[in-house]
Amino acid sequence: MFMSSTAYSSVEATYYGGYHTTAGHEQHNAAVAAAHPDLVKLYDIGDSWKKVKGQGGHDIQALCITKLAAGDCALSSTGKKPRFVLHAQIHARELATGEIAYRWIDLLVSSYGVDPEITALLDSRELWVVPIANPDGVDVVASNPTRPLLQRKNVDDSAGGCLASYPGVDLNRNSSFQWDVNQGGPCDETYPGAKASSEPETVAIQGFLDRIFPDTKGALDDPAAASTTGVFVTLHSYGDDILAPWGYTGTAAPDRDALVALGNKMGGFTGYPVFTGDGGIGYFTPGSTTDWLYGTRGVPSYTFEIGPKTGWCAGFLPAYSCVASTFWPLVEPALVYAAQAAAAPYGHLP
Repeated sequence: MFMSSTAYSSVEATYYGGYHTTAGHEQHNAAVAAAHPDLVKLYDIGDSWKKVKGQGGHDIQALCITKLAAGDCALSSTGKKPRFVLHAQIHARELATGEIAYRWIDLLVSSYGVDPEITALLDSRELWVVPIANPDGVDVVASNPTRPLLQRKNVDDSAGGCLASYPGVDLNRNSSFQWDVNQGGPCDETYPGAKASSEPETVAIQGFLDRIFPDTKGALDDPAAASTTGVFVTLHSYGDDILAPWGYTGTAAPDRDALVALGNKMGGFTGYPVFTGDGGIGYFTPGSTTDWLYGTRGVPSYTFEIGPKTGWCAGFLPAYSCVASTFWPLVEPALVYAAQAAAAPYGHLP
């Protein structure tokens, strides 16, 4: 059973036909946690750039959803249940990604005790969700509610000089793994920041993931331990494909075959092909979240590029109706499978 995506929101918390503002997501997170104290823990895992600078801003929020028992949903790597993490809207203008996270949250909390498959998941897994990884950026996007602005990056304008373009740092080029100064200057959409992990949003996400996942990987060229648990999916748009490590190089990751095999299982639900390196998108992504998590912790990590390149539901600003009609029916079963596979991702389900 799926609870309506407006169940915890109001018209004032939406824009562009129904997409949720940062405030709308925050209201939803708080309401879900209050309504389901036996299933949900809500965490503040860090601050946005504006909040750090005393200019308003937001907390970066994460929800842990499970049938809570002693020791569950702790911000430590000692939990007994395997963990699946869904991470969304690190690129603010990729509207559909936050909505998929919103619907995933509602699916989980409304289905416990009703749907046997989801009930089994919550009994045996911790399902973590970061619905808005770039809240300041989403504020910019939603500031023009009838035609959202195309802010991709956070809003760190400390480098200056971007009067004719959107300032900020690309948070998906800012991680401390394979950070590359040559990704662009302050006015470029892939500007990686003044240094690796320069942005508070990056620090928040890396710190969170570092705390909940044990390190099962040695040197760069070493494979992850066969006993590794966990799966990470970050939602982006668009392209209708799945990207697996490495993204920073065309050289195969040590677990490439296993990563692609699990990706293909998820792609069986979405119809998305799986690529590594610059395949599928035509460029490398040094400093990405997925490469950082796989490269430092060994956790299988994937980017879902949601939405086609052409047609009615294409691009960064698809009609809100596309979420329910096109994106969610494909992505929902892939996320369920990813969460199931988190118990043994390198020996995943047939």
